[in-house]
Amino acid sequence: MSNGRNFDKPGIYRIRVRGNLDQRWSDWFDGFCITPQAGDETLLAGPVADQAALHGLLNKIRDLGLPLLLVKREEQPDEGGVQ
Repeated sequence: MSNGRNFDKPGIYRIRVRGNLDQRWSDWFDGFCITPQAGDETLLAGPVADQAALHGLLNKIRDLGLPLLLVKREEQPDEGGVQ
C-alpha cells in the first residue's frame, strides 16, 4: 500500500478546463502548453514540481473562473507500475 507520497514528486499533468485560453497565458501558467480544444475547452499540459505547485495552478484556474473538467497526472516512464 502506498503512503500517498508518490504524488509529492515531479510529474506531468494534463488539465482540461471549460473556456478559451490562448498561448499568451502560458507564462502565467508556469510555461504550460495551452491548446484550444473543440467545444469551448482548453487543455493545459506540462510539468509540475509537487502537490503544492499543482494547487497553485489550480488556484489560478479558479481565480479565472474556469470550470475544471479534468486533472490527470501522466505516468512517468520510471514509475512503471511501482507501488
